[in-house]
Amino acid sequence: MIIHSEIQQIVHLAIQEDIGNGDYSTLACIPNSKRGKAHLLVKDSGIIAGIELSKYIVETIDKELEFVPLLQDGTSILPNDIAFTLEGKVQSILKAERLMLNFLQRMSGIATRTSRYVSKLEGLNSKVLDTRKTTPGLRAIEKWAVKIGGGYNHRMGLYDMIMLKDNHIDYAGGIEQAIQKTTAYIKKHNLNLKIEVEARNLLEVEQIVNVGNIHRIMFDNFSFENTKLAVEMVNNRFETESSGGITLHTIRNYAECGVDYISVGELTHHIESLDLSLKAINY
Repeated sequence: MIIHSEIQQIVHLAIQEDIGNGDYSTLACIPNSKRGKAHLLVKDSGIIAGIELSKYIVETIDKELEFVPLLQDGTSILPNDIAFTLEGKVQSILKAERLMLNFLQRMSGIATRTSRYVSKLEGLNSKVLDTRKTTPGLRAIEKWAVKIGGGYNHRMGLYDMIMLKDNHIDYAGGIEQAIQKTTAYIKKHNLNLKIEVEARNLLEVEQIVNVGNIHRIMFDNFSFENTKLAVEMVNNRFETESSGGITLHTIRNYAECGVDYISVGELTHHIESLDLSLKAINY
């Protein structure tokens, strides 16, 4: 897999943050010539994510380290599974250890949570989306984990899709003004951007439908009953999305209302990292 530039930058910053001028704990007691072997021990159940990223971290720290993956990203895991092995200079293994674990545990937690949400929609057409509620500086990593867990990425940032939310609408003077100004701006600057508009109630859904010139309508904090009515009002003219406080217990109910997408901020901002450990093997 190609590691994109954003992820490369995150890894290089993490290496500088953790290693700095040197891993003095290791340098003090492990000779440079010492070779060893280790494996990634799973101590939790869920979905593994971060194998490809770990390989990149290893290659960045020491190209001579031998990284052997035994599991692929997206694989279901159980305690005592072995995800990969590492072999080479012990100093390099210890440099990579915490960096890999930090990313692996966090990514696996996100992938596991995402997978649980996705499983609730089995047999339905709705797709689970993430949001921009990510850890600053780690968005590319966390959204990668969502995809590994079976979810879909919403926009990556403010630059790749237009979303007119309540504050945009209020500051612009209303729904019609916000959409008209936005479409004019897109045309003037020759931008290829989709427009999504947030609706706070059924009246706003009607207004958005009447104005048109958009791609998707988001139903924010709608009840199940109003979501069904909103889907009927849109009548397949635009994509539809439910959002706002949706949980594992309610997501299927929203999907059964007929929305195309359901965005869940919890995927990336309520993270329970999986328990994983890098263990030395007698060499």
